[in-house]
Amino acid sequence: MSDAEDQRRVQRAALSIGLYVATASAIVIAAGVGILIAVILIGRRPEGGGRGGETRQGRASGDALVIDADRVLPLVIVLGIVGVLLLALVAWLAARRSVRPLGEALRLQRNFVADASHELRTPLTTLSSRIQLLQRRKERGEPIDDTIVDLRADAAMMNDVLNDLLLAAEGGAGTAGEPTSVAGAVRIAVESFRPLADEAGVPLAVDVRRDAVVLLPSVTLVRLVVALVDNAVQHSPSNSPVTVRVDVEAGQVAIRVGDRGSGIHGIAHDAVFERFARSSESGRRRGFGLGLSLVRDVAVRAGGSVEVESTSSEGTTFLLRLPIAV
Repeated sequence: MSDAEDQRRVQRAALSIGLYVATASAIVIAAGVGILIAVILIGRRPEGGGRGGETRQGRASGDALVIDADRVLPLVIVLGIVGVLLLALVAWLAARRSVRPLGEALRLQRNFVADASHELRTPLTTLSSRIQLLQRRKERGEPIDDTIVDLRADAAMMNDVLNDLLLAAEGGAGTAGEPTSVAGAVRIAVESFRPLADEAGVPLAVDVRRDAVVLLPSVTLVRLVVALVDNAVQHSPSNSPVTVRVDVEAGQVAIRVGDRGSGIHGIAHDAVFERFARSSESGRRRGFGLGLSLVRDVAVRAGGSVEVESTSSEGTTFLLRLPIAV
C-alpha cells in the first residue's frame, strides 16, 4: 500500500468520523429540544390561573398563556445533563472509531515483524550451517565448490522469502501466480532444510506418487512445505524419518508431512493453527507458534486448506490441500 493510498484512507476515516459526530449530535440536540417543547406545551396554563375559563379582563383563556418555571426549570436542567452525557458518549464512540485504523495498522505491523522473523529464521539458520560446513571443508582441504553453490542458493532463497513476505503485507501473496510444479517445490523445500535435519539426526524422504501444478508462486509453496517440515523435524526423535508425500485426490493436490513423534498433546487439533499456539510438547527448540498459522493463512487465500489428518503416540501427519491449476 502506497503513502497516497494511506493518506486517502485516513481522509475517508476522518470524513466518516465527522459525519458520525455531526449526525449523532444533531439527533441528541433535536431530541432534547423536542422533549422540552412538548413539556412546555403540555404544562402551559392561562394567565391568571384559570383552566378553560376567562381571565380577569374577560378574555378567553387561549389569548394569554404562562409557563410555570418551577415545573419547567428542573426538566431543563435534567435534559441538559442528559444531553451532555449523550454527547460525551458520542465523543467516546467517535474516538474509538477514529483510532480503529491506527490499531489495525499496528496489528498488521506487529504481525509482519513476527512473520518475517519466523520465516527468515530457517533460511538464516541453514545459511549458518552451510558456512560452518564450508569452513570445515576448507580446513580439511576438501572441495568447496558445491557448498558455495548451495550458499548462493540459500541467499537467493532468503531474498525470495523476503519479497514474498512484502507481497503478503500488501495483500498480494497467496493469490494466483505462475504455474508451479508441486513436486519440484517440495524437493527444493526438503533440500533447503536438509542441513538442519541432518544436524537433528532426522532423515528426510520425499514420496511423489503423482505430481500436479498449482497457481501459486514457487517461493510461497516452498515456504509452506518448509514450515511443515520444520514442525515435523522439531518434534521427531533422532533417526526417525520425516516423509513428505505428494498425491492428487478429488481434484486437489495433497501434500502430507508425517513424523514419528509423540503426537499433539494439551491443545485442540484445530488450535495448533492459531497464532502463537503451542502444544505441551515443546520440541527441540522453543517455537513461537507462527509456522502453522502462516501455512493456514496462505493455504486459505490460495483456495486450499491444512489440517491435522492424524496424530497419536506413533506420530503426526499434516495434510495440505491446494487446488490444481486448470
